[in-house]
Amino acid sequence: MARGNQRDKAREANQKKMAEQKKGNAMSGSEMQREKEKVAAKMREKQAAADAKKAAEGGASKKK
Repeated sequence: MARGNQRDKAREANQKKMAEQKKGNAMSGSEMQREKEKVAAKMREKQAAADAKKAAEGGASKKK
């Protein structure tokens, strides 16, 4: 008869674990993809600006 407490404790632990997983990612797949593309576009703009700055300074070197 002592199994009831063990079952309750396991259920509580599992509910806590599932709540932690659920709050980690609230975006759907398409929203996540859109966000990734937006961030990638920003990074490409930053990289282009940095490359232009290097070229203007005359220190343009190729990456290895």
